[in-house]
Amino acid sequence: MLRSHRVEDVRAAEAGLAATLPDGELMRRASRGLADALGHVAAGEVVLMLIGPGNNGGDALHAAAHLLDRGVRVDLCLLDPGTVHADGLATALGAGARVVEEPTDQRHCLDAVFGIGARPGLTGRAADWAEWIARARPHTIAVDVPSGVDVDGATVPGAHVRADATITFGTYKNALLVAPASGAAGWNGTSIAELVDIGLGPFLPAASVEAIEPSDSWLLDDLFDWLRSPTSHKYARGVVGIAAGSEQYAGAAHLCVAGAQAGLAGMVRFVGSDELGRRIVDRAPEVVVGRGRVQAWVVGPGGGDDGAGQLSMALEDDVPVLVDASGLQHLPGSFDVPALLTPHAGELAQMLDTDRASVEAEPLAHASRAAERWGATVLLKGARTLVVTPGRPTRVNLTGSPWLGTAGSGDVLAGLAGSLMAAGADPHDAGSLAAFLHGAASVRANPGGPVTASAVAAALPGTVAAFHDGLLDDVRDWRH
Repeated sequence: MLRSHRVEDVRAAEAGLAATLPDGELMRRASRGLADALGHVAAGEVVLMLIGPGNNGGDALHAAAHLLDRGVRVDLCLLDPGTVHADGLATALGAGARVVEEPTDQRHCLDAVFGIGARPGLTGRAADWAEWIARARPHTIAVDVPSGVDVDGATVPGAHVRADATITFGTYKNALLVAPASGAAGWNGTSIAELVDIGLGPFLPAASVEAIEPSDSWLLDDLFDWLRSPTSHKYARGVVGIAAGSEQYAGAAHLCVAGAQAGLAGMVRFVGSDELGRRIVDRAPEVVVGRGRVQAWVVGPGGGDDGAGQLSMALEDDVPVLVDASGLQHLPGSFDVPALLTPHAGELAQMLDTDRASVEAEPLAHASRAAERWGATVLLKGARTLVVTPGRPTRVNLTGSPWLGTAGSGDVLAGLAGSLMAAGADPHDAGSLAAFLHGAASVRANPGGPVTASAVAAALPGTVAAFHDGLLDDVRDWRH
């Protein structure tokens, strides 16, 4: 998994590592890694370094000496000469860097204005530099994080640098993985943040945020135990109940069932109107219509006006429940069973009595608030889907493409996650695995192009198999 950490944990890890190293070794590692990551800049080219106070600027200044050694020219803009890293400045100037008053027409820019310890939002000269970057569009690389973003909260509350790429040290930071700040780091552009290993690993605590990668097939291992049993049967894989759809939104029921059938459960039960039940079986004859014992329920996709009744029925069975769409309007004060809530930003805003813009500006904070409020796992759908469970690292999904924002895709996701819960996954793993596989299937269904929810559902079984077998290709379509 990719893992990110909060600022206080990074600071503590840096202090712990530095205590074991000779003076200055930590900065030497960072500056060397930074210079190596700038290996694409050819000799004779000019790199403008925007230098702020402290160690972030010091890392860049020492990296400047390495660049100058291989023929790259370096211009320095100093935010405040009185607070610049003195040893780093002397090293850079001694190697041949020159100080310039303002940016001009440089084609390469290094943002080393502020690191992880600064307040979010730029003012004064730093804000002017961010505006120059936005206007002149030099190829900009941020050092550790883009200056001006909220590092822990992953928000962009004021002026900030929008980088083409970010080079970060020791571990990822929340702002590099979670939207909207991740958009400033290059993650949703043509580049990807590059992690420079400086040896922090042994000193870091549990992550703040995680992201599943194609190599994390171990997450499915326990759910595939039935494969190793010669006496396995459909009930060993779990039964998922689907209470979804209505006469107005019949398609939601079909798509939710398709998502559930693409998961690991051995059987799908459907509960709905007689007419809708007949239509479901016509399309998916494997589905059993009517109530019966299940290991998990999915309630709400396309449920129309019966969301309250569907949820009440599901909670009677005392099994894990996934609540989506119309079901989210009828949540109990708290849950006595493991619960996975799957709102989009508008639905979460309604749940929390706020507005959609506020949720989209601070998705991590709002999803965390809802998870604490209901004592449940919250899967907040979006370009960077979040899965938040109290007491566990948040998971952010990095698979999929903008084409996944299409009618019915959330219904497929709900069915898949419910199927994983019926197979034995807890809501946290079920939600994050479903989001990962759902996004991956959208890329595999039509790389780089339009995709329908039905096509995503059809691509899911092969995607699950490829992930389980360690054969899943890079499915971060958004980064290419």
